[in-house]
Amino acid sequence: MFIMKELIEYIAKSIVSYPDDVVVSSLEKGDGSFIYTLQVHPDDKGRIIGRQGRVAQAIRSLLRVAAVKSGAHVNLEIE
Repeated sequence: MFIMKELIEYIAKSIVSYPDDVVVSSLEKGDGSFIYTLQVHPDDKGRIIGRQGRVAQAIRSLLRVAAVKSGAHVNLEIE
């Protein structure tokens, strides 16, 4: 699932004002699902979440599509 982590980092760094502060960590659950945690600079939280959560939902949709190809379940949390 290394590809997912790179995908999240690429998308987040393209959106935010402080790309050096983007950190993605992953946690694998026993049932084959993964939880990714995205941490950004406090000033960039609004950019990542977007109006009414539209940007965050778009990122999650892209992750779901990539996860289906690899046969996994993926969840993204934004801190």
